[in-house]
Amino acid sequence: MSVTLADIEAAAGRIRGLAIETPLIESPALNERMGLRVLLKAETLQRVGAFKFRGAYNRLVQLGPEERARGVVAFSSGNHAQGVALAARLLGVPALIVMPKDAPAVKVAATKGYGAEVRFYDRLTDSREAIAAKIAQERGAVVVPAFDDPHIIAGQGTVGLELVAQARAAGATLDVVAAPISGGGLLAGLATAVKALSPQTAMVGVEPEGFDDTLKSLQAGARQTFKPTGRSLCDSLESPAPGELTFPVMQQTVANVALVSDREITEAMRYAFSTLKLVVEPGGVAALAALLAGKIDIAGKASIALVLSGGNVDPEQFAQVIRGEI
Repeated sequence: MSVTLADIEAAAGRIRGLAIETPLIESPALNERMGLRVLLKAETLQRVGAFKFRGAYNRLVQLGPEERARGVVAFSSGNHAQGVALAARLLGVPALIVMPKDAPAVKVAATKGYGAEVRFYDRLTDSREAIAAKIAQERGAVVVPAFDDPHIIAGQGTVGLELVAQARAAGATLDVVAAPISGGGLLAGLATAVKALSPQTAMVGVEPEGFDDTLKSLQAGARQTFKPTGRSLCDSLESPAPGELTFPVMQQTVANVALVSDREITEAMRYAFSTLKLVVEPGGVAALAALLAGKIDIAGKASIALVLSGGNVDPEQFAQVIRGEI
């Protein structure tokens, strides 16, 4: 099932008044450093501290009365977990979230704080999909995927609707829009909205080094899956493969995928904090990291928009990053 601009506009109507229309921020210092207008879509200021609330609410609000009574189950390292947990609380729906046992404590605490039940798994040995499927079968619950669902994709696409309108209001042409990639829900929804409203805009995805499944998939012309052997600082961008629904969208819309190292991520986090006065988590800062590291082609461009997708960073990890210890 493909997602259309009309689906994204319908999602915008469902989340209006609940999701925050996050600001599009512009920093003279960053503009001067990069030599063009840089517009930052601050989804760090969204409810639950990440864009994930958009898709989660758009999915859950469409459940029927019997489905709501049986509840939902989701799997996530943190931001989707929080999005589903809050949407479920607002709608009176029981929620169970399958989370990796090494998920950031701040994300686990927030998920539980929204009232969701949490079940832990080992991300290197267990299948979170299998665990969630078993729980759903036992409880009759609805599985809410992190990205491979048309309602989730449409909800995330509302970021693009806002971004295009805000850029136009600021008198900026969108030459490039860049966002991080995990399973591709954000980029697929974002690209669908942006390309429909601004066809000339180039879409760029950003992945952590060692987790370049989308880049490899695009190069191969088919979805590639790999089993990770290590970790990235970007805990929110460690999906082993692009989604079945998201990949074809990215094939049609994404011009390039940039890869960033952990060092480039931490440098961008420090820059966001010191210069932009923003707290951004490792995965959320990926697009800014790619820009600062010169990994996005901006030659001859007038403006670029970046999605800062989340701000849920563990306090101790953030302190270590700011001190330069990571």
